[in-house]
Amino acid sequence: MTIATLSDVLRPAVAGDYAVPGLVCLGWEDMRAYAMAAQAEGAPVILQAGPSCRAHTPLPVLGAMMRHLAETVSVPVVIHLDHGYTFEDCRAARDAGFTSLMFDGSRHPLAQNIHETARVAQLAHEAGISCEGEIGFVGYAGGEGSAGTDPGEAAIFARDSGVDAMAISVGNLHLQQDHQGGLDEPRIRAIEAVTQVPLVIHGGSGVPLAQRAHLAATSRIAKFNIGTELRMAFGRALRDAVAADPDLFDRVAILKDTHDPVFQAARAVMRGLGASGKA
Repeated sequence: MTIATLSDVLRPAVAGDYAVPGLVCLGWEDMRAYAMAAQAEGAPVILQAGPSCRAHTPLPVLGAMMRHLAETVSVPVVIHLDHGYTFEDCRAARDAGFTSLMFDGSRHPLAQNIHETARVAQLAHEAGISCEGEIGFVGYAGGEGSAGTDPGEAAIFARDSGVDAMAISVGNLHLQQDHQGGLDEPRIRAIEAVTQVPLVIHGGSGVPLAQRAHLAATSRIAKFNIGTELRMAFGRALRDAVAADPDLFDRVAILKDTHDPVFQAARAVMRGLGASGKA
């Protein structure tokens, strides 16, 4: 069994100058491709269930699926709740076998965010699992704007919340479909100067590949969440499968054609973050 906590994989990443991919899952086909990609690369991987995934599939089912995949590979696999918005979300994930709970209180004032995140951190630690929190709000491409992380507030949050990893807002955006963005490296260095916890970038798909690799190797950013670019690979493969045979109707046959493109795209992400061979 290779089920791991977030701390199990992020502490070595910080020490070893690489980052671990947090791969956003939407169903069995993509999470299986991610686990197999991690096995092929010899890389640790974080399988993430975010709000849209949880709206489609119940948490106990997701937990069982991810734990099954973790038991079939020999690399560390973290089973991670992404963007839990309530204490109840996080408690349900703990009960479903998740090994990492991300509480997102980033829209709240600092004191409220710390208080609510600390409750989840205590819940996680009592169960022997990990907690990720977020300070500063990460916006959405073409949607809600970001509120960048203040280094001074990050220092207080890291000290008082008890989190094992801290997501920050430094120019990153969710749902960005290209690599034309760019992270604010001076802000990252200012946050690093006043905190010690591993750092997390949400919306990693929008970060230029060269900057992703550079920061994975030279900063305390130990986790990049990658979703949009892998969803795009899945969508292209799905359209190609349907277009190639207008008479094809069996969903198992159609979805089978998505495996290799998503598998290869996930392997590329792992290599780009320097995680290959680090399991």
